[in-house]
Amino acid sequence: MAVYPYQFIKENPMQYVTMPKYNDLKPTCDNLKIITLDEFRRIIKRFLEESNFYIPLQIGFNTGMRAAEVCGLTWDCVDLKNKTIKVEKILIKQKREWVFGTPKTKSSYRTILIGNTLVNILKHHKKQQIENKLKYGEYYTNNNFVCTKENGELVTTDSFKYLSRVINYELQINFCFHSLRHTHATMMLEAGANIKDIQHRLGHSKLSTTMDTYSHVTNKLTQTSVDLFESVISSK
Repeated sequence: MAVYPYQFIKENPMQYVTMPKYNDLKPTCDNLKIITLDEFRRIIKRFLEESNFYIPLQIGFNTGMRAAEVCGLTWDCVDLKNKTIKVEKILIKQKREWVFGTPKTKSSYRTILIGNTLVNILKHHKKQQIENKLKYGEYYTNNNFVCTKENGELVTTDSFKYLSRVINYELQINFCFHSLRHTHATMMLEAGANIKDIQHRLGHSKLSTTMDTYSHVTNKLTQTSVDLFESVISSK
């Protein structure tokens, strides 16, 4: 009205302003690239224990840790006796060199409880690293990283591009390394895990992030809660 028809000002100051669009795209199993347990078993069958990717895959699947957190994991942050993993650093690339970086947010610093499956895998892997160190001698790359190649060299996030290509094109599974994080959270939710525990496990700073990301599961749980209430009142 200020511009037309009364001409109080000559130009509309809002004509070049782009209004933000509301993104109503809700997370689904497809766009989160969530895989099934059978699909994970197929992946592990393709990348067996001898593969450089076996340990990163197992850690990602069993903990929900981010790719850079997995690659940056060192043995001093793994407590096999008390079954915990401390996330306190990530592996990042700076000027063509791999260095430690800080986790994504304050809440990303966390201690994750792990089960016997991963504990046993890591125990065996640690023993294998010691044997490889003796085998390669002076040619072994000495470090304290959990995810290493047979000769001790680092397994980095760059190599996960190849991993994803093989899984997508050879195994025909919709996958990226972050799929393991989403799959871990989804399976825990479906098994009845507490949403707050999952928030801490994933390192989300807000509960709403966890709720919104996994709304495809929480919606099912809401219906389950209603059904449980109905069963209580109908039995009395």
